Amino acid sequence: VSRWPNGIAGRLSAHRSPPLVHTRLSPARPSSTARVFMGSCSRLKDAAALIDSVDVFIFDCDGVIWKGDTLIDGVSAILDMLRAKGKKVFFVTNNSTKSRKGYKGKFTSLGLEVQPEEIFSSSFAAAAYMEQIKFKDSGKKAYVIGETGILEELDLVGVPHLGGPHEKELQPDMSAGGKVEHDHDVGAVIVGFDRYINYHKIQYAQLCINENPGCLFVATNLDAVTHLTDAQEWAGNGAMVGAIKGCTGKEPVLVGKPSPLMIDYIVDKYQIPSRDRICMVGDRLDTDILFGQNNGLKTILTLSGVTTEAKLQSPENKISPDFYVGSIAEFA
Repeated sequence: VSRWPNGIAGRLSAHRSPPLVHTRLSPARPSSTARVFMGSCSRLKDAAALIDSVDVFIFDCDGVIWKGDTLIDGVSAILDMLRAKGKKVFFVTNNSTKSRKGYKGKFTSLGLEVQPEEIFSSSFAAAAYMEQIKFKDSGKKAYVIGETGILEELDLVGVPHLGGPHEKELQPDMSAGGKVEHDHDVGAVIVGFDRYINYHKIQYAQLCINENPGCLFVATNLDAVTHLTDAQEWAGNGAMVGAIKGCTGKEPVLVGKPSPLMIDYIVDKYQIPSRDRICMVGDRLDTDILFGQNNGLKTILTLSGVTTEAKLQSPENKISPDFYVGSIAEFA
């Protein structure tokens, strides 16, 4: 049974990522609901009124629920409070390193009780997109730049694959006459965050895209930076996708935020009647807040992740959330 309601992948198939040089502020698609920055953004003062106006809260994970492997203070109490008030709670993350099963384990390790069906990762989105376009029926394989999350989700939908973390030690032969042999049955290259990316993987991916007719180029997300630890920001999947785009000249199909794919799924599956009763809470202007605005949701920016108050209020910023908070502990 398809994991996506009919029509969602069709809408996604026409969705291509913006040029990577504009990743931080360019919208993923034109939207009449996107807000243009018109002055300072307001800090949330009446949390009770906000909560009363919302039926569904969608939280990003990195920088909102946790940083690295550290739970952000106050998160557990806020999630308990929202559920006690009858609110639906979902977690939508662009991090593709884990599958939904893997994320369930991380939530549990941090003392949070979250159900697998409440978790939507870009690894899940990539696999579900492949399922919806019936990639398995093509008899082709997927080559993965990424980690175990993508591989586990592809296994669940029966898509054969190669690549992934076990190639972290591979080095191409660049002596005279050296070359990388690639599988001509690869019909899609999926690029997710990969802590072990190397030149072999980049070369293999470009050969598949440039030389295999019709080979798809799919990106889980275009995040410029990510949270590997709570000490600093680290280069994100935008760097990996940019390397492949640079040597192929191709634009990827984007399945993570701010693509509409995951919110379309949630609205359709759970029969949510009004998107203005949904609130997206995230730490990134160009993915989380844009994701919410492009899809008609309320938006809250939290300063517990990558975005500072100075950046939010800067005249250069063109994306303004409805409100911002220091962390979601301010929902109390």
